[in-house]
Amino acid sequence: MNGGKQAVLDLLWNEPYKIGHWVGFKDLTTLHNEWLRSFLYADEDQTLLAHRGSYKTTDLSLFLAIHTVIDPNENVMFFRKTDDDVTEVLVQTQKILHSGCMQHISRTLYGVRMEFLKENNSEIHTNLCTSAKGISQVVGLGIGTSITGKHADVVVTDDIVNLKDRISKAERERTKTQYMELQNIKNRGGRFINTGTPWHKEDAISIMPNVRKYDCYSTGLITRDKLEELRQSMSDSLFSANYELKHIADKDAMFQNPKFTKDSELIYGGMAHIDAAYDGEDGTAYTVMKKLSDGRIIGFGKRWDKHVDDCLGEIGVYHRLLRTGSISCEKNADKGYLAKELRGFGYHVDSYGESMNKFLKISTYLRSNWKKIIWLEDTDSEYINEILDYSEFTEHDDSPDSAASLLRKMETKAKYHGVKGGI
Repeated sequence: MNGGKQAVLDLLWNEPYKIGHWVGFKDLTTLHNEWLRSFLYADEDQTLLAHRGSYKTTDLSLFLAIHTVIDPNENVMFFRKTDDDVTEVLVQTQKILHSGCMQHISRTLYGVRMEFLKENNSEIHTNLCTSAKGISQVVGLGIGTSITGKHADVVVTDDIVNLKDRISKAERERTKTQYMELQNIKNRGGRFINTGTPWHKEDAISIMPNVRKYDCYSTGLITRDKLEELRQSMSDSLFSANYELKHIADKDAMFQNPKFTKDSELIYGGMAHIDAAYDGEDGTAYTVMKKLSDGRIIGFGKRWDKHVDDCLGEIGVYHRLLRTGSISCEKNADKGYLAKELRGFGYHVDSYGESMNKFLKISTYLRSNWKKIIWLEDTDSEYINEILDYSEFTEHDDSPDSAASLLRKMETKAKYHGVKGGI
């Protein structure tokens, strides 16, 4: 990078995305330059919705780094769904700031070498800041963190809406409340930058301002062949949300509006089922259920895109944690291999031969009991999502199949070994 102060200022105003190229993000295009200039220089609140794989979070990392240098006395508060999600972006931002080109920009604009006064997983502060505010230039927080007493010139949210907001009304309302509380920390004359993916017509994105959408067809960042490959690898609703930025109407869906509880003790002494994956595209699903005296059914589910053998360690942890009794599993595909392996670990196992049509089983047992089921909040979002997406022609059905198989077992009043006491 060459040139004096005016050349650097021209670059920062006209083509800031080139900094991305110099620090290794070679795939950024003039579209990303448009986004980045908007993040850096727009006066109004904005919401950018772009498909997965569009480098929108990379663009945000560049914004956080460049803004730290060109507006050193403005502070930014950056929010993602969890603290761990924040760390990923702030570490990337720090790497950009440490690069030779950003140091060159600092020296050219201010005549000093940029030094870090604070640099960790949640804060960035440099010697370029001369403000007496006493707050770091960039502060990153999970969306659920207390924000009492905090203030910011720029509030950035990135992917605060995710799959959990699709499956849980309580999560949607919680995220919306958290987002509305952020309005109180924006300084007078400040602004919001929101980026993400819509998951539900009533999620927090529905209340965000000045929305611009960039779906997988408009950006040109993913080839048609790759899009078809992605489409085949996931459910229709997942592809629609992640790449087309729209919701598939669920008025005719077999399963809707799952209910959740935090009271894990209700499931103690229940039964379990494993829907095992061996080879191919199927996943392994693990389900635990307990029927209460009032007719409610407490459920828990986990799903992995892995061979069943690679899941048994985690299954054992959940099995002990939830104080679960016997495990049932099908023996058609593996000639009883899984049952034998589970018995070797000391489980009471009830294996069975499956002869019932899968769609009939799911539509009979899971559908008829759906409104009675209350899921533990620790249930995998992917597990519930697979149930919500289920239809007769769905490619991935491991989770609803496991749940239906276990419900059928419970309805036959099969005897099983319960577990008493703790882990």
